[in-house]
Amino acid sequence: MDLPELGLGTYRLTDPDDCATAVETALGTGYRHVDTAEYYGNEAAVGEGIASSPVDRDDVFLATKVWRDRLGRDAFPESARERVDALGVDAVDLLYVHWPLGTYDPDETLPALLEARERGLTRHVGLSNFTPPLLDEAIDRLGEPPAAHQVEMHPLCQQDDLRAHARRHDYPLVAYAPIARNAVADVPEIREVAEKHDATPAQVSLAWALNKESVAVIPKSGTPEHIRENYRAMELDLDDEDVARIDGITREERVVDPGDAPWNR
Repeated sequence: MDLPELGLGTYRLTDPDDCATAVETALGTGYRHVDTAEYYGNEAAVGEGIASSPVDRDDVFLATKVWRDRLGRDAFPESARERVDALGVDAVDLLYVHWPLGTYDPDETLPALLEARERGLTRHVGLSNFTPPLLDEAIDRLGEPPAAHQVEMHPLCQQDDLRAHARRHDYPLVAYAPIARNAVADVPEIREVAEKHDATPAQVSLAWALNKESVAVIPKSGTPEHIRENYRAMELDLDDEDVARIDGITREERVVDPGDAPWNR
């Protein structure tokens, strides 16, 4: 799977016009990876932004997710079809199980996920917000590693165990909330590295994540200036000292942590 390492996240881009404009702006800037979900309620606007862009659909890696209340054997196929129809495309490039919660049952959900691929609704199948034991169980049921695992990751939630799992099984980790909803701006180590490179804390956080093996990032923004600013993080070359300094941050903070998340069990 050819997964562009920088993508546009669209969570909370609920205004259709703003969402479509953000997607079109991102593609015009150079992004080739767009991420959405059933839960976000903006798939139609994401599809509109892609259709309005001069970038060919075949050059855009498009991912979406099935929500936790539709993961049963009967509901999943219907939701998968609705995702494709809402986006206005023939198929998505990656379809995720959004959370292993609610109606998630590995013996029902994962065969239905594979069936969506067999039916041509998605080219690849992925998982999101799983723990290492749940990933192991899913790999056993799928008979293969996920094409990607999407999870919160940033300097305040570094996900060492999940990144190690991804390396062992040779799949990419897709980092959502990679700037911790801008909480990284208040971290002294990141601010100092940013000052050193005449960059923003957000750019430093993105560059740090992109420095890690097999990690892609999908920062969310609806502001054209920030979309372009985030894209320039790929030009930021952190040295070993910078990376080690951020690796050594001991403060831990999740920005997405529903009380029933798998890691709270």
